[in-house]
Amino acid sequence: MLAINDLHVAYGQSEVLHGLNVSVAPNEIVAIMGRNGMGKTTLMKSLMGILPAKSGKVTMDGTELGAMKSYERVAKGLAYVPQGRMIFSTMTVKENIETGLVVSGGSEVPGDIYELFPVLLEMKGRRGGNLSGGQQQQLAIARALATKPKVLLLDEPTEGIQPSIIKDMARTLKRIRDERGLSIVVSEQVLSFALDIADRVLVIENGEIVRDDPRDSVDAAQISKYLSV
Repeated sequence: MLAINDLHVAYGQSEVLHGLNVSVAPNEIVAIMGRNGMGKTTLMKSLMGILPAKSGKVTMDGTELGAMKSYERVAKGLAYVPQGRMIFSTMTVKENIETGLVVSGGSEVPGDIYELFPVLLEMKGRRGGNLSGGQQQQLAIARALATKPKVLLLDEPTEGIQPSIIKDMARTLKRIRDERGLSIVVSEQVLSFALDIADRVLVIENGEIVRDDPRDSVDAAQISKYLSV
């Protein structure tokens, strides 16, 4: 569903990603773990076309994304929930989700989105900036789902969210995968969350993938070493 081949990304002269190779199967949830500054957000931004790649190629469902602008990638089925959520704070919950409908040509928020996130239905007239961090994260995911994606990218979704909400989010993401049949790539520092949701766990260290383990054979102690500061 998503194939990343020999991806190099740089900020000016400084190369951050050094030839990444990652493949994501249909309906698979892949967690990319690593400390801050190791390249997780750079990878996400590059996949979305926000940062240009220096070399390498990215294909989704057989289509090469390299020359496409961000909005064209969204139209092809790639959705992105950025770090810090980036919701529109002065717009209502409903209006926030509707911005995602522009791509799919819909005008009404589909009922199944509110089914996944009942709290958003209760608060649909409330401004996004008045929601808690966990509710804003749900809103950002709902907005991304409104674009009807094939692949959903989530950058540090648990950041600044309380543990009980993190558990709920893990359940919801698995439900989204099961009901919608999409692939999910999540960058993460919380190992318990990654182990809760992922089929495969990758570790990125200094811009390179240093581990790629199926969930069943993950050595949590080994991965924790890469995450400790």
